[in-house]
Amino acid sequence: MSVELNHTIVWATDREASAEFLAGILGLPVGPVDGPFRPLPVANGVTLDFATAEGKVHGQHYAFLVGDREFDAALSRLRVAGVAFWADPFHRMPGEINHEAGGRGVYFADPDGHNMELLTRA
Repeated sequence: MSVELNHTIVWATDREASAEFLAGILGLPVGPVDGPFRPLPVANGVTLDFATAEGKVHGQHYAFLVGDREFDAALSRLRVAGVAFWADPFHRMPGEINHEAGGRGVYFADPDGHNMELLTRA
C-alpha cells in the first residue's frame, strides 16, 4: 500500500466556529461530531479534524489545491464576509492574489490565526 495522508487535527479555541468558518469559505459541508472532533472532509479523502484546544493555539499552515471555479467562489466568499486576504504567506500584500506557477493563490487567516492558502496550481 502507498502512503497517504488520512487526517490531521486542527486545534481551535472553538472547534465548531473554526470548522464552520473554513467550510463556509471552501463551500464544503462539515461532518457530524465524532468524539472530540468536528471533521471537515476534502475531495482527496483527507479529513481536517477540528478539536478544541485546552491552551493557546499555535498557528499552522494549511494549503488547499482548488480548481479555478472553486477559487473564484472562495475568493468571493472571503470578500463578502469581509475576511482579509493576502497574495503572500507573510501577509505583506493585502487585498491581492498571486499568480505562482501560472495559477492563482491567496492566503487568509482562520479565527485562530492558522494561515490558510488556496492555490490553483501546485
